[in-house]
Amino acid sequence: MSITLYALDGCPYCETVHDALADAGVEYETEWVEALHSQRDEVKRVSGQRAVPVLVDEDRGVTMGESENIVRYVERTLA
Repeated sequence: MSITLYALDGCPYCETVHDALADAGVEYETEWVEALHSQRDEVKRVSGQRAVPVLVDEDRGVTMGESENIVRYVERTLA
């Protein structure tokens, strides 16, 4: 499985997603982003937005933001 989570250190929404992935036993990579929105070019390239968290599930062709949506996806699809 190829899951990538774009996250900001200290972001409570990102931590919520990290916890959901860990609870579900999902293996994933974390790409840590810059604190300044203007420097989040990689996140913008993959998701069209600069906000985090962003989850990319390459195997299923899914890219999504918003922690609540990501947690729901993890629980319903990846767990």
